[in-house]
Amino acid sequence: MEQQIVRQGDVLLVPTDEITGKEQPDKKVVLALGEVTGHHHRFEEGFGVKLFLDGATGGAQSIWAKKTAELVHEEHATIAVPPGKYRQAFQVEYTPAEIRRVAD
Repeated sequence: MEQQIVRQGDVLLVPTDEITGKEQPDKKVVLALGEVTGHHHRFEEGFGVKLFLDGATGGAQSIWAKKTAELVHEEHATIAVPPGKYRQAFQVEYTPAEIRRVAD
């Protein structure tokens, strides 16, 4: 299956050839926290997804899905993420006062 850009709400995963950073030991991979609702964009344990954080690039996140994995969130449709390496790009929005990250 060919890698593709994956978007779920404010989470955007872009295919990459290289993963940098330190592998995180968490069993559940959380890509974005739902501060207001408590609903997180996540891969549950057992999906075969590894999370990497790169402090040298401001805490950039990358994931490696070893098999097709489901990205879940209570307020969005579940998305099947094809196997491969991805970096998480953060979406921003412009206001006259600032450019800020989009929050779900």
